[in-house]
Amino acid sequence: MKKVALHWQIAIAIVLAVVIGSITGAEAGIGSLTFYAVYAFLGTLFLNALKMIIVPLVTASIISGIANIRDGEGLGKLGGKTVLFYMMSSLLAILVGLMMVNLLQPGTGSDLAAGLTGDSSVEEVLTKVEGKSTADVVDVFIRMVPPNIVAAAAEGQMLGLIFFSLLFGYFLSQSVSKQTDTVREFFTGLMDIMTLITLWVMKFAPLGVFGLVAKTVADTGFASFKPVLVFFFTVVIALAIHAFITMPLLLKFLGRINPAKHYQAMSPAMLTAFSTASSSATLPITMECMEEAGISQRVRGFVLPLGATVNMDGTALYECVAAIFIAQAFGIELNFVQQFTIVMVALLTSIGVAGIPAASLVAISIILGVIGLPLEGIGLLMITDRVLDMMRTAVNVFSDSCATVIIARSEGEQTKLV
Repeated sequence: MKKVALHWQIAIAIVLAVVIGSITGAEAGIGSLTFYAVYAFLGTLFLNALKMIIVPLVTASIISGIANIRDGEGLGKLGGKTVLFYMMSSLLAILVGLMMVNLLQPGTGSDLAAGLTGDSSVEEVLTKVEGKSTADVVDVFIRMVPPNIVAAAAEGQMLGLIFFSLLFGYFLSQSVSKQTDTVREFFTGLMDIMTLITLWVMKFAPLGVFGLVAKTVADTGFASFKPVLVFFFTVVIALAIHAFITMPLLLKFLGRINPAKHYQAMSPAMLTAFSTASSSATLPITMECMEEAGISQRVRGFVLPLGATVNMDGTALYECVAAIFIAQAFGIELNFVQQFTIVMVALLTSIGVAGIPAASLVAISIILGVIGLPLEGIGLLMITDRVLDMMRTAVNVFSDSCATVIIARSEGEQTKLV
């Protein structure tokens, strides 16, 4: 019997999870054991396995990738292309979101803002985001240089870990001593081992994805989406335009590759990103997909870990739509300057958003504070945030992969996606 491809296994798991999760709900079970607890166990176990390999995988990937670039000019060229593409794709995503939220006006004429006062869940969010301002954008650059790299790795501070790995890899590439050859071989070997571990973890992906999605559906259901349905579909349509029109055009004309083949190659990573709502947790799968697509370790080892931290197209788009939606819901008219400010702050804050679920709520609070919108508006986003978080994470990961392929092609690499 022909083995079912991994992306089909994951897709089937998601469909089953939606059906079974909606039927069982959060309370059903056998005796004292609820189905919800089983879903949580499967999902948490898979997510922990992915998180377990992130630090060694990212470190080995960046260091081994850069160590093989013997000249500083080559590294500077690769880094320049990566940063330029990430800034461009994020800006395009924000502009798509800006266009759709002004076209559909999801918050205009609604009474969604009424009744937020006294909501305990809203107050809990406000406690977490209170006091956020533009100073938090500056804090992104401060986190790039951690005082303790071991603590940064233990706490999952990916920006600092990536910066250290970039420095380590660069100076390793500049050294010509025999001792550093051993170090270079060590990280290359570590990368090979981490790849094998990733392949093993991915065998359990369908079970883990089933648990994560079923838990979400059983917990939230679908009725809670009705009050903000227009906002929900505004974001979904904007994400779809970016993922299925903007990025394929870039793939076709900049990368000179077949977008359909790229979608097929990236489907396991995108489905995993959707279920985990975490770019960081999906990174091992994304790197595996790009390796199978024929992208060199030199390019994927540099572009993807950086993208998982600083390239958040879907998140930037969502932040822009959410901020303007909140303004509309509160009856606040935003002029061109204020909307332009939202675009620029969304671009900056998306760089520092952690690749974990719901991290964008903090970034949105910064945007609201900059343009003087009430932080209570965040309560409007909580109804659909989890599902939209899953969708925008898939777009984030897809954009990372597009950058990797386009940059690889610009470096003269021949991929399997042409």
